[in-house]
Amino acid sequence: MTIKRLHTGTRMSQIVIHNNTVYLAGQVGEPGASVADQTRQAIAEVERLLAEAGTTPEHILQTVIWLADINDFEEMNSVWDAWVPAGHAPARACGEARLATPEYKVELIVTAALPA
Repeated sequence: MTIKRLHTGTRMSQIVIHNNTVYLAGQVGEPGASVADQTRQAIAEVERLLAEAGTTPEHILQTVIWLADINDFEEMNSVWDAWVPAGHAPARACGEARLATPEYKVELIVTAALPA
């Protein structure tokens, strides 16, 4: 069993690959930016990390989205819905949680498959 870890620090790795599955650490946007901007920035980081791992947004299996305030659900979804690849929507959960710092409003946690 091979486990590959990329961008590993003391606390976590940004990417972990095991059995053709890619796990990303939670991705956030610039602290203090709007919910829409933080969502766009987190998505851009997800895309970058997926590319580095050798996969694409079309291969996302699941996304967990945490919002600091569930009232921001529609604003986040306006960005998400415009981005998610047509016909490739992953399983998804979205909830409210206190994030690492009050300036973070959105966090995306992604699991994806490597292409066959």
